[in-house]
Amino acid sequence: MFGLDAVYTVFLILCILAAVAFEFINGFHDTANAVATVIYTHSLKPTVAVVWSGFWNFIGVNVGGIAVAIGIINLLPTEVMIDQNLSHNIAMILSLILTAIIWNLSTWYFGIIGSIFGVGLAFMILPGSHSVALNWSKVIEVGLSLLISPVFGFGFALLFMLLLKKVIKNKEIFTEPQGKKPPPIWIRSILVLTCTSVSYAHGSNDGQKGVGLIMLILIAFAPAFFALDRNKVPADLRMDVRKIEFTLNKMDTTALHEAELNDYHVVQANIASIVKGLQGVVSFDKMDKKENFKIRKSIILIGKKIDGILKNADKKAKAFLRPVDMTILRSNVKKIRSHTEYAPRWVILIVSLSLGLGTMIGWKRIVVTIGEKIGKTHLTYAQGAIAEIIAASTIGVSTKFGLPVSTTHVLSSGVAGAMVAGEGRQNLQMNTIKNILTAWLFTLPVTIVLSGGLFLLFRLIMK
Repeated sequence: MFGLDAVYTVFLILCILAAVAFEFINGFHDTANAVATVIYTHSLKPTVAVVWSGFWNFIGVNVGGIAVAIGIINLLPTEVMIDQNLSHNIAMILSLILTAIIWNLSTWYFGIIGSIFGVGLAFMILPGSHSVALNWSKVIEVGLSLLISPVFGFGFALLFMLLLKKVIKNKEIFTEPQGKKPPPIWIRSILVLTCTSVSYAHGSNDGQKGVGLIMLILIAFAPAFFALDRNKVPADLRMDVRKIEFTLNKMDTTALHEAELNDYHVVQANIASIVKGLQGVVSFDKMDKKENFKIRKSIILIGKKIDGILKNADKKAKAFLRPVDMTILRSNVKKIRSHTEYAPRWVILIVSLSLGLGTMIGWKRIVVTIGEKIGKTHLTYAQGAIAEIIAASTIGVSTKFGLPVSTTHVLSSGVAGAMVAGEGRQNLQMNTIKNILTAWLFTLPVTIVLSGGLFLLFRLIMK
């Protein structure tokens, strides 16, 4: 008979494979939007286009950072992130993955975000968890990012298209493709460049969702081993924590409210715990794995409590810390968080490979939808270029702030905006628009309820 550790290992492998499969599906569904314009306008041959886009998605995942991945992880309540109960963690991961599968693989990017919201809300109603709070500021940021970004895509594409029609005298760029004849080289260059930009931006944003999901899986199944970035030096963490302690000692605690004063003492206690735990430690590998997780827990609590104290600083009549010291404090908190907010290189590599390979499959349906089913007239060269410029810009800005967006909805909205600028609102095919809006509006609430229910069910089963 297999032991319990073997069963957990099998679960871990299956969950990682499911996450990789989701990213692969994301590639052939979502990334196909990036190549839709160059294929539809015959600027590139399909095989060349999807390989080119796949390559730039791979690059985007590898060099785009992990701000979005960490933002997704931080949607969960702190108590969930520092729970060492393996059964509880398995319940969380199963509810996340099953919700994405049950709802719709093609909209998994919304499904994963909605699932995380649902798990967080469900955790709050568990017995003994009434004091637990979801990271509402992050929830609001992510929710608004997902819901508002298509509106920006539509509006900016409409305005950009109207501006271009007034500025550019050469009307050739405003024509639609003629048969299979490729456009002039200058138009082809623009479309290839915009395709490249969207592909890179997609990899740097959507790829990070896969990284975030795999990190949740790793931390859930092996919290002690993946609690800290083992490539970092314990002495650096100890020094940065000491710097935080030094700055906190300058704080005028009489200006703090009771709740903030309690948070202040929690921070001091966790600083002392880290300093003691790292005394004489030269490598995280040399520490007991449970000690690694204790350090992780202290880092997360220090960051959360200091964020809460500083958030109210501007509202106070009496300053409790000089602005320069607040800046130093935030900088050192960021440094210690880098020990927990990380992703191993192999995780980024398998996500980038999955996304890049997925790009090379299943693109035909998306090309037809983008080119012919959003507007009643066919897509022109200018409309395709503008939609992709707006999509790449929106995704790039969102990635900079660590916010996830949907490439499909941003690009489709950009195409719709460009279509309206050309022939007016009557140029839109409303059935396609309604389908996009339905997925946009209903996926989040449905996945929140579904994942929350599954989480509570699995927690009950795995007591």
